[in-house]
Amino acid sequence: MKILVTGANGLVGRAVCRRLLAEGWPVIGGIRHDVSLPEGVEPRHIPPIGPETPWSEALRGIDAVVHLAARVHVMDEDVADPADEFRRANTLGTLRLARDASRFDVRRFVFMSSIKVNGEASGERPFTVDDPPAPADPYGQSKWEAEQGLHRLAAASPMKTTILRPPLVYGPGVGGNFLTLLRVVERGWPLPLAAVDNRRSLISATNLADAVATALAQPAGACETFLVSDGEDISVPDLIRRIARLMGRPARLFGLPPALLRLAGRLTGRQAAVDRLIQALTVDDSAFHARFGWTPPYRLDAGLAETVDWFAAERSAATSS
Repeated sequence: MKILVTGANGLVGRAVCRRLLAEGWPVIGGIRHDVSLPEGVEPRHIPPIGPETPWSEALRGIDAVVHLAARVHVMDEDVADPADEFRRANTLGTLRLARDASRFDVRRFVFMSSIKVNGEASGERPFTVDDPPAPADPYGQSKWEAEQGLHRLAAASPMKTTILRPPLVYGPGVGGNFLTLLRVVERGWPLPLAAVDNRRSLISATNLADAVATALAQPAGACETFLVSDGEDISVPDLIRRIARLMGRPARLFGLPPALLRLAGRLTGRQAAVDRLIQALTVDDSAFHARFGWTPPYRLDAGLAETVDWFAAERSAATSS
């Protein structure tokens, strides 16, 4: 089975490429620029993803597509209509690729969606795949619209589609808020989160890649959607303590009531970031386990250790250069 992986040079893309190569499958890495890819991955350049993206060359001879490339959260937006840009890339771009893949007789299509389709906070019980979608930002909305389009396409196409909604993904090469957290803990900065009592689901890029490979290796329905995670939920303070222990640093936590943290978030324009730190977001991925007989190969502590080791190596390389 020859597989095209879009976004092959990203956090998840590299892990997926390595995992698929381990299965013995030829892997084509779809990339926009010249970058290093895992050894054994054949690069194919693709233009920016949108409703007019030409896929003919990239799809020639391909049996399966793993679509990871997406427009994600942009800190300093410089476009007039961010929602439209998310829709062009994540919705219309995905559906253009899926239609072209079906036209080229691609048998399997795996779409990396997001738990943001379900919403920003799960409350007292975990999200399930049967919960009504409640995306709260343009990114989540664009992923949900892509999912709906894929279900419509499946009704008229023999191509089998699997949709995965992961929570926060971490691992070597992680960026965004998780990388910021690693830097804060490494520097020993105090954090006012000791009083936070929440639970968050995470998934390492390695476990997510294994879930992708597992789905591809087994028969699939016309279009199925699943939630996936590491299988161990953790509070934000406990996450900080585990990271600090792996770094050999003290976890400098002190307590402020969550109401004060929310107030500080509103006053500083960081309410969304504060909410992610103090709200619960857990997932029930039992449907994926039951459907594919899948168990995450790595525990949370192993994934965190791999991430911290990468972070330490990057810091050491930067210091010595």
